Parts: sequence; C-alpha cells; structure tokens
Amino acid sequence: MRLFNSIRLPMFDRYILRQLLVALTATTGSLAALIWLTQSLRFVSLVVDRGLSLGVFLKLTGMLLPSFIAVIMPITTFVVVQFVYQRLSTDRELIVMRAAGVSTFFLARAGMICALIACICCYILNIWIVPLSYHSFRQYEFTIRNKMAAFMLQEGVFTSVSDNLTVYIRSRDRNGILKGILIEDDRQHDNRATIFAERGNLLIINDQPQVLLFNGSREVIDHKTGRLNVLNFERNTIDLSSNKDDKTQYRDAAEMSLTELLNPNAQEVANRDFGKLEVEAHRRLTSPITAFSFAMIALFSILRGGFSRYGNIFRPLSAILTVIGIISLTLIVQNLSSRNVSLIPLIWLTSALPGVICCVLLYGKEMTFSKIKRNYFLSNKLPSR
Repeated sequence: MRLFNSIRLPMFDRYILRQLLVALTATTGSLAALIWLTQSLRFVSLVVDRGLSLGVFLKLTGMLLPSFIAVIMPITTFVVVQFVYQRLSTDRELIVMRAAGVSTFFLARAGMICALIACICCYILNIWIVPLSYHSFRQYEFTIRNKMAAFMLQEGVFTSVSDNLTVYIRSRDRNGILKGILIEDDRQHDNRATIFAERGNLLIINDQPQVLLFNGSREVIDHKTGRLNVLNFERNTIDLSSNKDDKTQYRDAAEMSLTELLNPNAQEVANRDFGKLEVEAHRRLTSPITAFSFAMIALFSILRGGFSRYGNIFRPLSAILTVIGIISLTLIVQNLSSRNVSLIPLIWLTSALPGVICCVLLYGKEMTFSKIKRNYFLSNKLPSR
C-alpha cells in the first residue's frame, strides 16, 4: 500500500495498477505452482523407489519454477488485464471516467505499466535466472542420481543403475562388502561387457559412485571375429555414474546463457543444432515483448468500441482467439526458423507487430482528433482548453 502511495501516479492509475499487479502475482504464482505439481510427478519415483528425502525433492523441482514463470507470464498478463478491465467496464467505472472526459490513453496507462513490469520481469528471467537455475538443476540431478546409485543396490535383485548399466549382488555383509557381483555394462555400444567378481566395495569419489571389484573377470564379445574375450583380474574399479559425456559434452539449450546461444562452442554443440540455439536466443529476447502485445490486445478489446449495457462477449472472445492464434503462429515460425535461420526476423515480427497494430488502432484516432482540434483553435486564434 505504501509503495503505491509513494509512486507519483494519478489516483485512478494507482487504483487500477494495484488490482493488476495483485492479480498478476496471484495468477502467475497459482498457475506456476500447478505446472510445477504436474511436472514434478516424474521425480516422484526418486522418493518412492529410491528413498529421496522430501527436502531434496523440493529443492530439485523448485529449480524448475523460474522456467515455468517465464513461459506463462505473457499469458497471465493478458488474462489479468482482460479480467480487470472487463470488470471495470461491467461496473461502469470506465463509463464514468469517459463521461468525465478522460482519454483512452489515460484509461489504458495502468495496463501498459503492468505490461511493462511483466516485460521487465520476463527479460530478467529469460536472460539471467532461468539459465542459471536450469543449469543448477541439471548438475544437482546428476549428482543425486550418481550418489543414489551406491545406495539402491539390493540383494538378489537386478538393479538398473541407468538405462545401460545393470548390477546384481548376491549378498551384502554387515561391513558393507558386496559378494557375488554381476555387472552388465552397455555404456559403450561397440564394447559391451559382462563383469563377474567374488566381492567388492562401494566407494564415493568426487560425488561419483564406484565399485571396487576383487577376483573377477570381464567378458566381451569381439564383433569382428565373434569370439568371446575373457580378461581375469584381481582388482578392478567400475564407475557406476552416468555417462560423463552427457554432462560435459552435451548441454541443453535452456541452461546456456544468451552469449553461448549466439556464439556456441563447436566442441559442445553439433553443427546441425546451431540454428536451434540461435532461435532459442531470439525466443528469449522476443517472448517478453509478447507480454506487452497481449496486454495491448486485451486493452484494445475493452477500450475500443461503444458501451453495451447488456455486455459484449464478442470482443473478449475475439481477444482470446487472437492470442491463441499468435501463440500458435509463434510456435510455427520458431519451428521453421530452426531449419532456416533467414526466417528469424519473423519471430520478432509475430511478437511485436500485434502490439503495434493495437496501439495504432487504439490511440491513432484519438491522436488525430486532438491534432485536428488543436489546428482548429490555432486557425481561429482561440485558446485551447
């Protein structure tokens, strides 16, 4: 309350802006929590099957929240502006302000300020917070899965440590020594191995689980000759962690910074993915603009046209369908641009053009009328009120 009173804005602007920001915070938070709940279900198996604590589960899934907020904030901005201004119109508050001589720009100013705040928040999320949080999420998930591999081995059970690594142990004594070990290692497609050992110990080295094997053998089939090669060993160490190349060599575009997307490292990114990374960079720069464009569509649907005492469902419905069409068109353009980077300017066009058109249609007539009025008073040498 004190924050709005300290802002030097007219009382009517503060009145609308307060409703917009409160509704935007509540709607974005609620929708982000709902999406977080649905997306976090894929990590429930870590809690149920592998004994992951609730605190670690919340920390892990909580790192995904910024990415959810960045995606839904343009949509929630449209919903909030549409709802608040529609309610003001239904309650005749906009009619009273128009009767008092208030201009369309003055009525829409609070909605534009709210859209500008949402736009700034989206830029902060897309450029800084989302890449940082998603990178932390990937590292934390990698560490958790590797640490848990050492504790989820059960006696007499074939345990899938990963998609290409299976471990079986016959028994485990009180000192933690494993006996009767069988490992099926398919992490190297051209060198798949079956490993047997009499006993072994689990070790955690640099947050990565390893098993130290004693008195065993490693069996590999030579695909060229079809012969079985057997290597006997007295001591050998097997890494149970996920493939390190997945962590260091292949990186997700969501965890890269804007600079890395525009100037990717050829050693970390395949040549065929350069276009996708460039499209992702421009998506981060243009998606906040859609928040402003969606808000202008909502303002245009409410403030443009005459008043109907029975209400008008056509204009809000048209605004909703327009936003859905723009979102669909944006996804199509991004998909095409990833294949042909020369189409990237269309991403900016689909994000900014709807807002510009609504501004021209909403304020163009009013600005033209003011110019004609001013020229009339100047020509007749009368003071303009």
